[in-house]
Amino acid sequence: MSKNNIFTASITALLKVFLSAKETGEKLPVFPKKVLIVRQHNQFGDMLATVPLFRAIKEKYPETEITLIVSPQNFYAITTNEFIDEYFVFNKKKLFSRSYRLELRKLLNREYDIVVCPATVSLSSTSCILSRLANSSFRIGPKILNGKVNKFAFMFNKRVTLDWKKYPDAHVSDFGLDIVRPCGLTTKNFRASIPYSEEYEIMADEFVGYLKGKENDHKIVGLHVGAGKPPNRWSAIKFVEVIKNLNESGKYKFYLTGTDSDKAELDYVTEHSDVNLELFVNKPVPALAALIDKSDLFITNDTGVMHVAGATTTPQISIFGPTNPFNWAPLGANKYFLRKTDLIEDITVSDVLNLAEMILNKTENDAA
Repeated sequence: MSKNNIFTASITALLKVFLSAKETGEKLPVFPKKVLIVRQHNQFGDMLATVPLFRAIKEKYPETEITLIVSPQNFYAITTNEFIDEYFVFNKKKLFSRSYRLELRKLLNREYDIVVCPATVSLSSTSCILSRLANSSFRIGPKILNGKVNKFAFMFNKRVTLDWKKYPDAHVSDFGLDIVRPCGLTTKNFRASIPYSEEYEIMADEFVGYLKGKENDHKIVGLHVGAGKPPNRWSAIKFVEVIKNLNESGKYKFYLTGTDSDKAELDYVTEHSDVNLELFVNKPVPALAALIDKSDLFITNDTGVMHVAGATTTPQISIFGPTNPFNWAPLGANKYFLRKTDLIEDITVSDVLNLAEMILNKTENDAA
């Protein structure tokens, strides 16, 4: 056994001595008043996919206050969420600050009726430890995730086996509820939710007004051409071709979304396109949701912004490669996805164009 493995095993054994929790039955405390959810994984999409879990708690216990521990990378997904009463951004770098440690300790020392530690694609030792340190007598967390044993399962009173293989095409929003289903919590509404204020609606209206100019009869098409993972990026030149072909009808105005991390793709599309493309970049998530909500079509790679668009009512095309779209594609009657193989480039320009034109024509016919 390597020195690292020996050290890890020793720390785990020590934690087991001091932080083991007694296993209990499946019944939840009667009418819980305060619930803590620890979801500080850094994936934006995972956070939005957890919204049905928040909803399930509020549907059964409307008066319950939900506090959520998040990460610096995913907190902006829930800043306006209607089910969250309070959130705390857990930042490991700030643990060197005494005032920050005191703030975290104060949060964990509150009396919680339930602590929930969700898991979807990976196990987080940090989430397990934070859940155990929280002041509660009922903590729910993963025992096994997709065959991998959680070495910190001893920290939970209710230990749940989570297995994607049981239903391999289940949607992540559905699968995410498995952590609390044994306790009788569920919902029929698996949609994400990103409420936005009047401030962001005005911002979106002003952008759309500027985009349309005096020609208010144009339809608005938004595109997200970047993605954090290279295998999830459809070629920028193909986005250029889609825009070029759609523009030939003269019916549409286009905008691109993104952040500084998408600069290479944004620059390529704008520089190689003969069409005027407005940019809506580095904007707050609620502002982005407000703009997409006012669009007639949104085309996106499989990435975080796909989930933002999925929380709106706007028709949407999501382009997939290696990821299973049945697990991750947004849900809804007007939410479409394209996937052929693990190689996203196997999707052609014609594939996207044909679907886009079908959606836009349907929208026109419905409005007529």
